[in-house]
Amino acid sequence: AFCRGRIVRVPKGPLIRVVGTEVAIPCSVSDYDGPSEQNFDWEFSRDTDFVRIVSTWDSTFTSEEYQKRVGRGDIKLRRSSNDAVELVIRNIQPADQGRYKCSTPSTDATVQGNYDAEVQVKVISDGLSVSGSKARSSTSLRLSEGDSFKLRCSATTTSPEHTHLHVTWQVKSGSSWRDILSLTHEGKFQPGPGYEERYRSGDIRLDTGANDTYRLSVSQASSADSGAYRCLVSEWVRGADGSWQKIQEKSVEIATVSIQRTDVVISTSNVSVTERDSLDLTCNITTDRSGIFQAEVMWYFSASPDDTLSDAQLLLSMDHDSVVSDSTLISLSHVDRNSYRLLVRDVDVEDSGYYFCEAAIWVPLHNGSWHKVVERTSAPVSVVVTALEPDYDVFLNASKTPKFSDDPTELNCRITNVQDTEANIRFTVSWYYRQRLPGDDVVPEELLASMDADWALLPGDRGRERIQNGEIILSKKSADTFSLRIQWTSESDRGDYFCVISAWGRHRNNSWVKSKDVASASVSIFWATQDYTLTVEAVKLKPFFVAGHTFEMTCKVSSKNIKTPRYSVLITAEKPLTDQSSPNGTTRIISLNQDSVVRLEDWTDQTRVDGVVLEKVQENEFRYRMYQTQISDAGLYRCVVTAWSPGGGGMWREAVNGLSNPIQIDFQTSGPVFNVSVHSDSPTIYQGEVADLLCIVTMEGMPLEPDDMSFDVSWFAVRSFALDREPVLLASLDRRGIVAQGRRNGSSELSLERISPLEFRLRVHGCEDQDFGNHYCLVTPWVRSATGVWQREPDIRAKPIFLSVKMDVLNAFKYPLLIGIGLATAIGLLSCLIGYCSSRWCCKKEVQETRRERRRLMSMEMD
Repeated sequence: AFCRGRIVRVPKGPLIRVVGTEVAIPCSVSDYDGPSEQNFDWEFSRDTDFVRIVSTWDSTFTSEEYQKRVGRGDIKLRRSSNDAVELVIRNIQPADQGRYKCSTPSTDATVQGNYDAEVQVKVISDGLSVSGSKARSSTSLRLSEGDSFKLRCSATTTSPEHTHLHVTWQVKSGSSWRDILSLTHEGKFQPGPGYEERYRSGDIRLDTGANDTYRLSVSQASSADSGAYRCLVSEWVRGADGSWQKIQEKSVEIATVSIQRTDVVISTSNVSVTERDSLDLTCNITTDRSGIFQAEVMWYFSASPDDTLSDAQLLLSMDHDSVVSDSTLISLSHVDRNSYRLLVRDVDVEDSGYYFCEAAIWVPLHNGSWHKVVERTSAPVSVVVTALEPDYDVFLNASKTPKFSDDPTELNCRITNVQDTEANIRFTVSWYYRQRLPGDDVVPEELLASMDADWALLPGDRGRERIQNGEIILSKKSADTFSLRIQWTSESDRGDYFCVISAWGRHRNNSWVKSKDVASASVSIFWATQDYTLTVEAVKLKPFFVAGHTFEMTCKVSSKNIKTPRYSVLITAEKPLTDQSSPNGTTRIISLNQDSVVRLEDWTDQTRVDGVVLEKVQENEFRYRMYQTQISDAGLYRCVVTAWSPGGGGMWREAVNGLSNPIQIDFQTSGPVFNVSVHSDSPTIYQGEVADLLCIVTMEGMPLEPDDMSFDVSWFAVRSFALDREPVLLASLDRRGIVAQGRRNGSSELSLERISPLEFRLRVHGCEDQDFGNHYCLVTPWVRSATGVWQREPDIRAKPIFLSVKMDVLNAFKYPLLIGIGLATAIGLLSCLIGYCSSRWCCKKEVQETRRERRRLMSMEMD
C-alpha cells in the first residue's frame, strides 16, 4: 500500500479475433514520473524472439518485415490519451497470431514497477454467414397504412470458439440506419429508440425459427415504417476477464418497404357563407387499400384551430357499420367509397369557427370481427358565417335646447328608412357625449348610457350618478324613437351629442347577437354665457364711537348676469398682530346663508354670545351689529358675500364670490399700560418642598382704582430647558376669583391665590422631578370704563422663569438607614437571647461525679 511504481497494462488474454477484421489492442501506463505524454513500443513474437513492430517516438524502430504494412497504414498506433495508445492491425491474418508486447521507455527517477506487458492474440477463421429469406423472391413491398408484414434472415456460425450471435433488425428511411429490435448475444430482446411502446404492445416482434432464421413481424404499419430493412449480425466471444467482446459484424439488406399513408382532407379550404344558408363540407379519405374495409367518420367543431379533440365539439358521427348519430339541422351522408359529406342547414353566426373530420379505417379479421388499423384527423377548415345586416338610417334632433344654465335639454334619436328587416331583429341605442375644445384638438367621446339586447339600461361612467339621481332620463318613446332628457343642463354639459343604433339578431338558441351599428350625426348643445359680476359695499353707520358702544355696519350687494340670485354673507375681522387669538390674523365671526340661517363661526366669547347680530334688511342689503365693543375688538371688518343661483332638483349652485371694502374699528385711548413679570425667591428646590412663584402686574400711565381693574391669570409650564415643547396649563384664576386646574399626572398639588391687587402666587406642594421646567403666567387685564362697561385688554405674557427640582440625598437615605440599623440591632439581640435560652434549658447535661473518700489521695485522673 505504501509502494508506488510504473504500471503498464494491456487486456487480459487471449484475445480471440477473426481473420480479415480490424483489431485494436489497447495499452496504458500509470503511476509514472516525468512528462505527462508517454511513449510506447510494440513488439510481436510467435515463439520466443520478439520482432519490433512500431513505436510512438522512434520512426526507425520498425523491423524490416513490418515496414511495408506500417507504411501502408495497415498497422499503426492510435493515441487515445497522453498515457494510452492502441495498436491497430487492419485485415488481421493467421500469421499475426502470437504474443504482443507493449513497452514504455523509463522517465522515472528510480526504477519501480513494470515497464512492459504482453497479451496473447488468437486468430480464428471466419465462420459467420448471413443471408436473406429464400422464400420471398421480391425485395420490394408496397403496403397500405395499418397493414402487417414479416421479414426473415438467416445467420449461422462455424467458429471453432464458443461464440454468440447478436441479431439486430434495422431500417433506413434517410441517410442513417435506425435499430428496430435486437436479440442480444445474452439472449435478451432490446427494442430500439422510439420502438419501446410498439414492442410492449406486440406490434413489433422478433421470432426465431428453424435453420437459424430470425423473423421480424410488424403490425399496424405506419408511414414511418417505410424504408430499406436489413439484418445486422455480430459475433461475440467472452474474454478471459469475463467481459463480452465483439469480434466481427455482417449485414444483409432484406427488403424495401413502402407504406402508402392514409390521409384525411376536407375538399375545400376557407369557406364563407351567409346567415340562413347551408354549409356543405366533404371529408375525403386518401388510401390505396384494395381489400375490404369500412370507414368511421366523425365531424368536430371548435372555436380555435389549436383546440384538441377533447376540447372540440362533436357534431355528427358515422361508425364503420354506417350508423349515423341523430341530429336535426346537421346531416352526414356517404357520397362514395372514400367521401363523406357534412351538410349544416340554416347556419347562424355562432356556427363560425373551425371544422375538421376524424376518420378511422376498419378491416375484417378471420373470426369475423372488425379491427381498427389506422386513424387520421384532417386539418381544420375555417368557416365564416356572415350575418344578414339590416339596412337603416339614424337621425338625431334636439326637441328642447337650453338658453340658460339649468334649462332642460331633450334629444330624440329616430330610426329611418328601415329595409330588409325580419321579425327577429331588435334595435337598441347608445348615447355619447364629446366635449368641444377650441382649435383642432381631438377629444374622445364619453359613453353616457347604453342598452343591451333586453333593453336594460347600462349607465356609463360620465352619466352614472346623474341617471341614478333622475337628472338624466332615457326612454323609448316608440318602436323607432329613443329619447335623452337632461333635466337641468349645466355648463359642463355643453358639447356635441350623438347616438348609435345597434341591430340585434336572434339566434337558434334564442340568444341575441349584435349584427350592426349605425351612428347618427352629432348635435351641438351650446348657449352664450356672460361672466358673473358681484359688487359688495360696506358702510359704517356711526362714524365715531368709544369702547362699550355698539358697532354697526351694512353691506349692500349688486350682481349682474345671475339668474334669480340669493346671497350668503360672512363677517370677518382682521385683528392687529398683537392679537394672538387667530394665527393667520383673520377671524370668521358670524354668517348668514342663502336660506337666511344665522350661524356663529369663530366667535367663542361665552360672555358675549348675543353680542353680535347679522340680519337681512333687504334682498340685497345686510346689517351687522356688535354690542358692548371691547378694545380687543379693534381691527378691519369685511363682508364676504357669495351669490347662489337655483340649480337642478331644487338645489342651490354657487355662482360667484365678492369681498367688501374694510371698515376699521380703532379705539383712541390713553389708558394705563400693564406689564407682567414672574419672580421666585428660591427657583431651585428639593423634592417634597413647596415652590412659590409670584406673578406681578405693574401699571404705567394713568392710575386706576383697584375696583376698576381685574385680571384673568393663567399659569403655564414648558417641560424642557429650551422652549421647544408645547406649554402645559397648570392652573387659572379668572377675574371673578374662580380657580381651575389643568389635568396633571404627578402627585404634587397646586394652589393659586391672589395676595394683592397686582400679585398672584402659585404654589407647588410636594415637588417632584416632573415639576421642573420654564414657568410663566399669562394675564388678561380688564378695565372698567367711565360708562361702567368692562373692557378687555390684550393678553400679556410674562418672561418665563426656570424651576429646578433637586433630590435631598441625606433626607432620602436618613429613614432607610435608621430602619436598617434598628432592624439589625433587634435581630442581633434576638439571636443572642435564643442562644442563651437554648444553652440554658434545652442543651443542659447532667454530670454525675464519683464520690471520693477524703482520706485517700486524689486520683491520678484528676492530675
